[in-house]
Amino acid sequence: MGNRKQSQIRNDDDDDDDDDDDDDDDDVLFVMERTAVEMRRWGPDISGPELVAAVANAGGLGLLRAPDWETPDYLKQLIRKTRALTDKPFGVAVVLAFPHEEEHKGHTGREGCSFAGLLGECSQDLVLQAHQAGVKIIPQVGSFEEAKKAVDVGVDAIIVQGLEAGGHVIGQDGLITLLPRVVDLVRGHNIPVIAAGGIVDERGYVAALALGAQGVALGTRFLATEESFAHPLYKRKLVEVQKTEYTNVFGRARWPGAPHRVLKTPFFMDWRNLPSHENETNQPIIGRSRIHGVEKEIRRFAGTVPNATTTGDIESMVMYAGQGVGLIREILPASEVVKRLVKGAQDLIQKEFASEKTSGEQI
Repeated sequence: MGNRKQSQIRNDDDDDDDDDDDDDDDDVLFVMERTAVEMRRWGPDISGPELVAAVANAGGLGLLRAPDWETPDYLKQLIRKTRALTDKPFGVAVVLAFPHEEEHKGHTGREGCSFAGLLGECSQDLVLQAHQAGVKIIPQVGSFEEAKKAVDVGVDAIIVQGLEAGGHVIGQDGLITLLPRVVDLVRGHNIPVIAAGGIVDERGYVAALALGAQGVALGTRFLATEESFAHPLYKRKLVEVQKTEYTNVFGRARWPGAPHRVLKTPFFMDWRNLPSHENETNQPIIGRSRIHGVEKEIRRFAGTVPNATTTGDIESMVMYAGQGVGLIREILPASEVVKRLVKGAQDLIQKEFASEKTSGEQI
């Protein structure tokens, strides 16, 4: 599983220093095809430099979540801090529903980011600007139609998100049916397909490979790591609460029409049938948080997850999680998550599928 890709990376690393930049860009996709992609979508700053660097140093691709407001200078600082912790490829995750004009002008490329993961429909102009800055564009899609649009504008890879995913869910199809359709769509285009939604361990990884993916994107599993900037109570809930629900209760005013998957905490179960006309605008303030250096008030039903700086009624705040949360039993270092994922998948394929092939040949 992926041994050819790993060999390719090692050979590229041994090349002379005068290799052109295009070869370096190709390495990013080689890395993505052989291991996990850590895809941030929980909320600004929970996936910070420490987590991103830890994932990258372990052989995965970490994604810094860009702030949801125009802060090009702050984003530069985040990228530089991450680069100081790793010399491996990493990227920036951008939610296109919010303003990020400066980020789209190439700051990620100039500061050493290899790629940008996008949530939202990207244009051909955006892809062109990114390529001119030396940045690969990897959008996240939730439907076959979105995937086709992404292919048409020239993206470099596609993350296919199934309904099982945590946080904001952008489609209605389950991963097991959507993923192979997108794999068939991109055949002949040299566009790697990455699977996302409910994948936590090596079994999910192998299942995604069987459906045609070249890699996997994990969110909830990396949220429950030592380097994650999530609040300790949030992390503990990821281990204790094993069920999620698809809802639209949180963040209605700020991001209308954006359903999400959350943990079934006692607070959520009490308010799961919140009337559709209610939102966070006129609700009481239940806490405060420092997000990307900015002090923020958190109102009841806001879509802001608690980070390590958050104070107040943490139990009553939104806690995003994917359906795979029931498979998370401990908080681990991010490097251990990557190691177990890749080694476990290799062992599983060797044990289960190689032995079956041998048995079949004997018959």
